[in-house]
Parts: sequence; C-alpha cells; structure tokens
Amino acid sequence: MGWFRRFRRQPEIIDERPGEPEQVAREFWQRWHELLPDISAALGDREPQRFEHDLTEAVAAMHPDLQFSVDRGQRAIYSLVVTGQEDPALRPYTDAWLAAAPHEDAIWEYHDSVPPVPDPSEVTVNLGAHQIALADVRIVAQVDEASGAVDVAVHHPELAELEPRAREALTFLPLDATLGERLAARWLGRVETADNAPENAITLLDLRELVHSLDAGTAGEGEAVGGAG
Repeated sequence: MGWFRRFRRQPEIIDERPGEPEQVAREFWQRWHELLPDISAALGDREPQRFEHDLTEAVAAMHPDLQFSVDRGQRAIYSLVVTGQEDPALRPYTDAWLAAAPHEDAIWEYHDSVPPVPDPSEVTVNLGAHQIALADVRIVAQVDEASGAVDVAVHHPELAELEPRAREALTFLPLDATLGERLAARWLGRVETADNAPENAITLLDLRELVHSLDAGTAGEGEAVGGAG
C-alpha cells in the first residue's frame, strides 16, 4: 500500500480573511467538482503533482491554515482529508466542509482528520529516494496516565540516513497512520526520534493497542512500555 503525500499551502499564496464556514465550504465543493476530471486523470497516471496547485488554492480559499491530503481510501479507492490539525479555531471550517461533502462512493471518501490505516505494518512511504516500510518502525512509549500523555521515541533503521524534513515526516507519519490524527493529538505528549535501535521497543500495532486501552480507561497509571537503548 502506498500513500500520496500531504500537501501544505504554498507561501506565495496571499492570505485573505476567511469567509463564513458554510459559504466557503459550498464554494470548495463547487470547485472540487470542476477539478475532479483533472484530478481523476492525474491519479490514474500516478502524477498527483498535476493537481497540487489548484487543490491547494481551493483548500486555502476556505481558510489559509487548513491542510489536506489525498490518500488511499479504506472504503473507497481514494480519500480526501481536509484537516485543521485539531486546532479548535478551525473546527467550524472542517465541520462545515464535511457536512457539505458529497455522498461517498466507490471512488472517494472524505475525512476531517487523518484517519488511521487498517494495518500500518503494510504501509510503505516514499521519502525522497527512500522507500520506507512502516513495519520496521519501533516505538518506546512512556505512559503517564495522570498527565494524560504518552511520550514516545520513534526509531527506524533508515532514520539516520534521511534529510531533516524526511526525518520529521518519518517521526510523525507512522503515529498518524497508527492512531489517526485525532487520537494522536489526544494522547501523545513528547515525540522524539531515536537513531539507535532501542531495547524492548514495541511495534506500531502494539502502540495502537496501548493507546486504545488508555483511551478506554483500562491501562494502569504510570505504566512504562519499552526501554531506552
């Protein structure tokens, strides 16, 4: 399974005062339908960069701080995610965007936060010249239920070989893929990279099980999972 990359708003686009959430959401979906034939053709050719600028502008027209991604879908072939990265000030815009979205079909599904993938160990991502298998990611997690946070260190055998931006992506992307953006924002505290393989680390699926148990209120306070190496 491969992921299309997440697109950020380009700095050369001039900021404008955002309009009312319901109005700008309706305008986005009108623009989406206009762009959809070109988007479908570009995805069919595996050239998402062909629609990046136009779709970036359409999302930025709703609010300049929104981000989006075009990914493989879980229920459909593709998913479109528009996210405010859990910023409460952006929630009215993502709420209105999702409320005005078309009905999902076999081709497209829509999300207002990055959803978890069914099995992150089956995901391979392209970071520059590197193809990174998330199955090789290992996590050290320190749980402090009293503070409501899980501090994690993320390791991958190729982490030390990556450029700084790719290192950052490989640190955070597996966590979003495993937990989904909303659960990650709720539970993760400090996030660090670990260049050296830590002892007694856990897999991404182990991390998912741990955080789900915490979210359900079943994990013990002060529990430590994984050890420093």
